[in-house]
Amino acid sequence: MSEPLLETRGLQKHFRVDSGLLGRLLSRDEQWVKAVDGVDLAIERGETLGLVGESGCGKSTLGETILGLLDPTDGEVHYEGDRIDDISPARMRSLRTDIQVIFQDPGASLNPRRRVRDIVRRPMEVHGIGDSKAERNDRVEELIERVGFSVDQLDRFPHEFSGGQQQRIAIARALAVDPEFIVADEPTSALDVSVQAQILNLLDDLQDEFDLTFLFITHDLSVVRYFCDRVAVMYLGEIMERGTTEEIFERHQHPYTEALLEAIPSTDLDARGNRAVLEGDVPSPIDPPSGCKFRTRCPIADEGCAAPIDDRAFSDTQVVHCRKRSPEEHGAARAGAARSDSQRR
Repeated sequence: MSEPLLETRGLQKHFRVDSGLLGRLLSRDEQWVKAVDGVDLAIERGETLGLVGESGCGKSTLGETILGLLDPTDGEVHYEGDRIDDISPARMRSLRTDIQVIFQDPGASLNPRRRVRDIVRRPMEVHGIGDSKAERNDRVEELIERVGFSVDQLDRFPHEFSGGQQQRIAIARALAVDPEFIVADEPTSALDVSVQAQILNLLDDLQDEFDLTFLFITHDLSVVRYFCDRVAVMYLGEIMERGTTEEIFERHQHPYTEALLEAIPSTDLDARGNRAVLEGDVPSPIDPPSGCKFRTRCPIADEGCAAPIDDRAFSDTQVVHCRKRSPEEHGAARAGAARSDSQRR
């Protein structure tokens, strides 16, 4: 297998909790929010990896740590085999154009005092791309037309556009420096369903055209099924399960993955009545449960789940963080299903 474009190894990001003056006077021990707590991920060139989970599970923090917007507490981020915190200044300058981001709220990420032309051109100016202002303007016009605008709209301000149009501007800005890898952090969650589809189709086309790789962060599993090649399921700062989109949707193993899939809206009234419902509250990331962090809400957990949990490989691409699921039982079940299908034929 080829070397991943981007890889995280044991990545952690913890935030110290400010206990205030009273806490300091009482000499309380420092408390830390374990937002990202030992994440191993590998993203192959040209693919889209979907990162899913409930709000507050650490998805955006992981994306920001990969981008370098947050310094990791521990662990490593590697890009094209190079450890990001141990590369030359010249390589770091290159990396800042290789990796770009599309934020959730385009209205907040676009400077309201700048015209569209300036917004899209600014990254090229910062990174010294293009030999002249005229060359950069040509690039701006090319990109703005590619995302569905006409050149005569370049002198407008962001507030003159709808949310979907603003996100197209943000996409053009991300493409201005010719990146290889884009972190798309909930890029469609603030948009209407019809506009979501337009943005997803645009990103899909641009991925083929510009040979892009995406980390696609979202809580919308319907979007993931349509857009992503592989999926990683996150809970309380850890990856519970990862695999191909087909494996996650059709042959998922972790109870948390099952609960997320059960939460997808359905028009099937019979299916609604048989759905598994998550009980209890999400534990505090300051003091998460030992062992499997999902065990306090898991319908099949037992006392053994409080002990340290190792990942289990169910295939070359599917890995599950659960001691109650066995690859051997999974293989036997698949073999039994295959025999049943054969007998029916």
